[in-house]
Amino acid sequence: MSDHSTETVAEAFPRLNASQISALERSPLTSIRHHRDGDRLFEVGDREYRFHLVRSGEVAIVDTAGVESRTIAVLGPGEFTGDETKLTGGPSIVAGVARGDCEVIEVPLDALREILNSRPDIGDLMLRAFMARREWLAESGEQLGPRVIGPGRLPETFRVREFFARNRVPYTWIDSEDHPRITAAFGRLGITDNDLPFVAWGRRLLLRCPSNRELADALGLRKPADRDLYDLAIVGAGPAGLAAAVYGASEGLQTIVLERTAPGGQASRSARIDNYLGFPTGISGADLTERAVVQANRFGARLPVATEVVHLSFEGDLSVLRLDDGERISARSVLIATGADYRLLNLNGCDRFEGCGVYYAATPTEARMCRDGEVVVLGGGNSAGQAAVYLAALVRKVHLVIRGHDLAEEMSDYLVRRIRETKGVEIHTETEVRSMRGDEILGSVELAHTRTGKVSRIQTPALFSFIGAVPRTDWLPFEIARDNRGFIRTGTALSTSFRETYGREPFPLETSRAGVFAAGDVREGSTRRVASAVGEGAMAIQFVHGFLEMLDSKPKHNDRHEHHREGDHQDDTRIPGHTMETR
Repeated sequence: MSDHSTETVAEAFPRLNASQISALERSPLTSIRHHRDGDRLFEVGDREYRFHLVRSGEVAIVDTAGVESRTIAVLGPGEFTGDETKLTGGPSIVAGVARGDCEVIEVPLDALREILNSRPDIGDLMLRAFMARREWLAESGEQLGPRVIGPGRLPETFRVREFFARNRVPYTWIDSEDHPRITAAFGRLGITDNDLPFVAWGRRLLLRCPSNRELADALGLRKPADRDLYDLAIVGAGPAGLAAAVYGASEGLQTIVLERTAPGGQASRSARIDNYLGFPTGISGADLTERAVVQANRFGARLPVATEVVHLSFEGDLSVLRLDDGERISARSVLIATGADYRLLNLNGCDRFEGCGVYYAATPTEARMCRDGEVVVLGGGNSAGQAAVYLAALVRKVHLVIRGHDLAEEMSDYLVRRIRETKGVEIHTETEVRSMRGDEILGSVELAHTRTGKVSRIQTPALFSFIGAVPRTDWLPFEIARDNRGFIRTGTALSTSFRETYGREPFPLETSRAGVFAAGDVREGSTRRVASAVGEGAMAIQFVHGFLEMLDSKPKHNDRHEHHREGDHQDDTRIPGHTMETR
């Protein structure tokens, strides 16, 4: 810890005072354990490991995944183990080893959540430390976690690295083509090109070209449902879904969030968000996502990753979500927050460069592939602008390509000013990408001016595309009304048809199916901003409560699938929803 500032160390490794330690000792949820020198409190890769507060003696935090064990930190009396994975359910990236005889207060996960929520003086200190430790490790350059071994030119290598990065799992990438000894060892181990990338983590994990699903299973990110029926199932863990998870779980709703790849959505890929309320110096999308995930887990929301929903159906008043593995999740209400994906480039041969030259995000994972070169950023919205500013600090030159004649047509004013003031950014207006060339990786991009026809060629290893948005709604049934672009219609846009079906006005954010809501970029008419998505996700919980109250007051019938004519039981379905105060 000597290589870090005193302030950083103090935040990442605080000490509980005597009163706080005494409170944990007295708690019926905790136990005191004695350990001898060398005892293992938890191992690298453990998922159900417990939280430990050192009462006496010392506990060494050790990385045992490499060739040789390395001590990362030594904890003394009043200090505690763990980081954010204690709440999210991820695997431990380090081991805890008793150094000499020691005594610890041991706390299981459920008890830890109870302490975090009932003792803010302890909980706030722990949460700050948990998040600071990941930042501390990232800044230290320590190589922890799984090793991803494979050539950077392979799209599969990029996919695995992106999965780890977006799920906040520390990892070390070793480009096998830069290490001839590793390549030579592949033959002896029976590893072929089809097995790359190769993922290894000490003796616990050995995977050959794993899918995202296999990675999630191996790391414990894909947690099974813990109940037969949820109050609220949220599909999509972008800003809207995460906000709904925080508010729903904190207000007592049994909440599950189903996410196909990683939390955060498009927002998690934003290098810097400057106009988000409360962060005057800006915040990265990854940091905002990390805080939201920790917060949702703190309140008990369940967030299994690599859990793709492939179909929504209805059984009486319940919604049933079918997952890609055949599992079914039943819920009394549903929030669709799947967002929108950037439109893929419609160019011949583009698909062969995806992951090895064509990218739809600009994060450190992608930036590492093109450092010190020239890159092309395609798009005129805020995401493209943020990417251009971020990349300008890492590469020699950024070519920002837009089809319009002025950046200000779609981009926020503050971002337009920043781009124009940033050295190394060249703006190409009224321009489009005509073609791409390269062998195994992207080598050059041809640009054409749409008005003059002038063509130019840029030698570049990377094109970052942020054009248009395609809503993720292809998995929805016909009962969920959408516009001609696939965005979900909600609220007043459905008043007449909804009233004819259910005998009441729809809640704001309610879809054409009662009890199914939509928020964020997937919704017709939404504002494409992170703050707006967060606001809609939080607001949706008010309407979920209103619907559930209506459902609980509804007369029970023997035939749960009975359909009523217009006007039937209107007194039973009339609710005070639109004037209801936030809970």
